[in-house]
Amino acid sequence: MKSRRKFLAEASLGIGSVAATWMLHNEGLLGAPIRPELEQRKFDLSAKQPHHAPKANAMISLFMQGGPSHHDLFDPKPEMERFNGKPFPGTIKYDSTDQASNKVLASPWKFNKYGNSGIEISELLPFTSRIVDEITLVRSMHTGVNNHGQSIEALNTGKTGAGRPSFGSWLGYGLGTENQNLPAYVVLTDPVSLPVLGVSNFSNGWLPSMFQGTVVRSKEPRILNLDPPAYLKGKPQEKLLSFLELLNKEHKKLHLHELELDARIATYELAARMQSAGKEALDLSQETEATKKLYGMDNPACSDYATRCLIARRLVERGVRFVQILSRNQMWDNHGALISGLPANCKQVDQPSMALVLDLKQRGLLDSTLVTWGGEMGRLPVIQNDAGPSKIGRDHNTYGFSWWLAGGGIKKGHVHGATDDFGHHAVKDIVNHYDLHATILHLFGLDHKKLTYQRNGQEMALTDNQPGQVIKGIMA
Repeated sequence: MKSRRKFLAEASLGIGSVAATWMLHNEGLLGAPIRPELEQRKFDLSAKQPHHAPKANAMISLFMQGGPSHHDLFDPKPEMERFNGKPFPGTIKYDSTDQASNKVLASPWKFNKYGNSGIEISELLPFTSRIVDEITLVRSMHTGVNNHGQSIEALNTGKTGAGRPSFGSWLGYGLGTENQNLPAYVVLTDPVSLPVLGVSNFSNGWLPSMFQGTVVRSKEPRILNLDPPAYLKGKPQEKLLSFLELLNKEHKKLHLHELELDARIATYELAARMQSAGKEALDLSQETEATKKLYGMDNPACSDYATRCLIARRLVERGVRFVQILSRNQMWDNHGALISGLPANCKQVDQPSMALVLDLKQRGLLDSTLVTWGGEMGRLPVIQNDAGPSKIGRDHNTYGFSWWLAGGGIKKGHVHGATDDFGHHAVKDIVNHYDLHATILHLFGLDHKKLTYQRNGQEMALTDNQPGQVIKGIMA
């Protein structure tokens, strides 16, 4: 499928390089002050050589904000049945003492073994159970910071502090994109809301602005401000931008070391090219009815998420490096009403997640596309809000929870790591956020210690000063 991607990536649209100066002129940046650097740096989104041979060249992150309950979805604990309703035989670290209790809550849902691998999955995920032989289920995830925001920062930017570049920005910085007519990093947002931290989830931090995530909305227009004003469409726009390009070239000669100017020019040129390429990539009328049904676009419970998963496949098929599909704010944060809330959440994402993996596989793209599924935390093994079966929930737990990964050099039908008998702490083959980042970068052919950015005289990295280890046990 590499040749297919290359064909789509190299299709010329003819209007890219003339867009920058017109927009720079409108924003008053043609007279930006000189900010000299000791050494000239050049940034763009052209495809770059990795440090070693990669197994993955694209990634789709299915990010479940709020903390899906691993006890009820991926990590069965028979010992909890014996203690169900009884005091927890140990120490619990609550995130919120409000409505807290120490009564053990065994999962109300059954687990069964599926596939040739025999991986146990909850009855709440009947579609995911069909792809267990394609995934590695990591049952030993750990960040250790029970706050939503800090744990999101850890998994999304490498550290718990704010203001750092997101993972997709690092991939775009390190590898660029195979298609110069589309962004390297695309974010598909939920129609209800952004997750906790809002736009920080896809911020470029202190990397140049060309590496930030490009938002694709759940309704039309999916990309805002993509079309030029009516009075500029066609020849008027082309002539104006051609003239302004000449001015821009002269301006560049006087500002050779202006990093932000370079980034802005590249961003505007991409915006012009996307006027055609973006629309084509987002046009689902090209898909068959069978494909749409596979994703569940005919099912009201999951139609929106299905649409976003199908768009994600179309984007990576056309050379986009990293696509993240975000769930709504606190969607999985089941402090209460677990019995009704968790099944509804699963119905929204279960079928589309399965379809994405199967669709990538049948198109020959799964081997080179990494798919990840998980949130910033799991849940505690005890009851929160002990006010009756319909109101009970679970508090936060970042000391042991589950993710699954598929494709892109990942083992098939494999379980990695384990939590204790109550799913409270990861105790075997623990995977910290910095280990996950080091591993994913390795799959893309990047050494997490060598992928650095010079900032204020320091070499910054995704895994700054953290003991990130490549997890060989989950790699094919």
